[in-house]
Amino acid sequence: MQAYRPDGAGGVVLDEVDEPEPSVGEALVEVSAYSVNRGETLLLERPRAGWRPGKDVAGCVVHAAADGSGPPAGTRVVGHPPSAGWAQRVAVPTTGLVALPDSLPAPVAAALPLAGLTAVRLLRAAGSLLGRRLLITGASGGVGHYVTELAIGSGAEVTAVVGRVERGARLAELGATVVDDLAAAPGRYDVALESVGGPWLAAARRKTHPSGVVIWFGQASRAPATLDFFDWVDGTAGAPIVGFDYTRSDRPDADDLTTLVRLAASDRLHPELGAVRPWTDTAAVIADLRARRIRGNAVLTVLDEMGED
Repeated sequence: MQAYRPDGAGGVVLDEVDEPEPSVGEALVEVSAYSVNRGETLLLERPRAGWRPGKDVAGCVVHAAADGSGPPAGTRVVGHPPSAGWAQRVAVPTTGLVALPDSLPAPVAAALPLAGLTAVRLLRAAGSLLGRRLLITGASGGVGHYVTELAIGSGAEVTAVVGRVERGARLAELGATVVDDLAAAPGRYDVALESVGGPWLAAARRKTHPSGVVIWFGQASRAPATLDFFDWVDGTAGAPIVGFDYTRSDRPDADDLTTLVRLAASDRLHPELGAVRPWTDTAAVIADLRARRIRGNAVLTVLDEMGED
């Protein structure tokens, strides 16, 4: 079969690879569409031996799991494999695989897993949002769009910080206050979700009430976060900083994926698809993501809904 693998120079090449051999608790899925995440583009720069990218897929179960878990063969699904999803077929643990309703197209479903799981778990970590003020930095990607829509739907007042105001157009439509400078974020916040790193972590903390919380979930700038000890003791900011890793959850991925699918199918969650292109454009989409020319999610289609290339 064909699949993308690292080319050794930070990109990918489409190549012939061995067919997946599912383990007992894995189903074999024929991929209709997959999403490319910025984090995966970073992993491509220094890939580990034997690794192939791909954590977000939508498609159809070809062979059900041998242990009887998960959806049966012929079921349309969305899945979150640990890797190797940029391919014609992939083995997916049934703990990260759920059935799709006919109303949810594969390209939309493929945008749900990594960004959606991250957003759901960030907001769960933040606690009740009703009537609270939430700040999110680096908000123009998939996670930012999901967080904004879900938080506003939960009764929060959201300020989204983006690199350029035009990249926040959809966030504004969802009801967020959009700024392109953290210093311009109005007032103080109960919750700050910080994903940029460098000086941004300390700046977001200064915007947060001492009784609030800062949840640090990324370092998109690739610059190490910097903190000044005296910020902790001068009385202007006292909010704790909590590290976040979306993989550290007490719930299986399938549980939260089921929630995401239900919300999307009931028109309560709307993935922002900044690009939907054929999978032969994967290398170009990676370049666009690195240059921040895509807002929201980038999705590549392998098969259409009729099973054609």
